[in-house]
Amino acid sequence: MIKALSNNPALLGTVSALVAVFCFSVNDMAIKFLSGDYALHQVVLLRALVGMTVLLAVLLPLAGGFRALRTRRLGLHLLRGGCVVFANMSFFLGLATLPLAEGVAIFFVAPMVIAVFSVVFLGEHVGPRRWTAIAVGLLGVLIVLRPGTEVFQLASLCPIAAAFGYASLHMLTRYIGRTESALAMSFYIQVTFILVSACMGLLVGDGRFGGTGNASLDFLFREWVVPDVGDWAVLVAIGVASAFGGFCISHAYRVAEAAVVAPFEYAAIPLSVLWGIAVFGEWPDLVALLGIALITGSGLFMIWREARLRNARVPDTPRYRR
Repeated sequence: MIKALSNNPALLGTVSALVAVFCFSVNDMAIKFLSGDYALHQVVLLRALVGMTVLLAVLLPLAGGFRALRTRRLGLHLLRGGCVVFANMSFFLGLATLPLAEGVAIFFVAPMVIAVFSVVFLGEHVGPRRWTAIAVGLLGVLIVLRPGTEVFQLASLCPIAAAFGYASLHMLTRYIGRTESALAMSFYIQVTFILVSACMGLLVGDGRFGGTGNASLDFLFREWVVPDVGDWAVLVAIGVASAFGGFCISHAYRVAEAAVVAPFEYAAIPLSVLWGIAVFGEWPDLVALLGIALITGSGLFMIWREARLRNARVPDTPRYRR
């Protein structure tokens, strides 16, 4: 099995992506589960410390030791880490208030943001079909958000902000992924999480800005407390899932083309629906399901369309990187 994976980059990228998506879905569900009792930056710090331990104790030896962490692009790694921190913080603040499935679906506006970024920053061409898909996806977001109704919440904007952070991360990953190992990219992300969350804890961890009555703001400004014994298992699970998820998704995009890997990230949406029902009793209504379907369909169409155009431009290029 391992030999078959190593000899087939497409299959290896697919399996890595699916493992990563499952890990991230566990991470999302568990952090939402803890959002009513702890401060976000405390949870993120503990998650990063556990993740760093797993990375150094388990993944580092498998990747060949500390030489896998060597880099001449420390600044870009930290910038990439900053994008991940911003995306994570924004997304989790939204999840503190929103149903899990809706928050995850809104976040998947990211492929549309990536397409717009590719036009603005990379000078790439986006044709009328993909612009139509972007419009359909944005319509899906509006259906989920339902602005102007009693259902609309400002917290719904947090996953959109997270999508912009993720799009920036994707651009940087495309840029440095050719020379940097998956382990190095995961390592410096954990370093950035530790630095940022520790600083936030020092600045606002006393809880003086908490008690607002808003679930998202209280999640951000709540006082740090000693976790209950029963919650340590959840915190450790979050750290382990984060470490393996970050490593697997970086590895997936390194060994296989984005067109192969990206569609499997959408497995996060049905997983979020299942976690929402099983853990939080959140059943999406028909309007939310319609919006989720439009977002998912438009994102998958854009990935498929981009892959077809790339193959048409370079028909003699091998489909998968080795």
